Amino acid sequence: MSDNLPPCPQCAGEYTYEMDSLMVCPECGHEWAPAEAGEGASAGAGERVVKDAVGNVLSDGDTVTVVKALKVKGSASGIKAGTKVRNIRLVDGVDGHDIDCRIEGFGAMQLKSSVVKKA
Repeated sequence: MSDNLPPCPQCAGEYTYEMDSLMVCPECGHEWAPAEAGEGASAGAGERVVKDAVGNVLSDGDTVTVVKALKVKGSASGIKAGTKVRNIRLVDGVDGHDIDCRIEGFGAMQLKSSVVKKA
């Protein structure tokens, strides 16, 4: 089954599989594009690029602005469009949530990069 697929560049697991245009390791959860496999070992931490709603590249420590109103479970009011979020961290989140941040009045949470714009 995975005889012709490359091993995981992070944990060297051999049970990798394809998901859309990415390769996925079920052992460590690492995802990568097949073209990055050779570059990933030499590039190190710069292998993943996260872009905001308008295409700007995001990095750790950036300040972003929420571009649309978001509902928050357990809260009577949601996050309004235009809310600034400072000092973001990029993570491999669950279900497309790739920004880890702290929002005043709400606390720590994860956001999708598709709902923010670099400030």
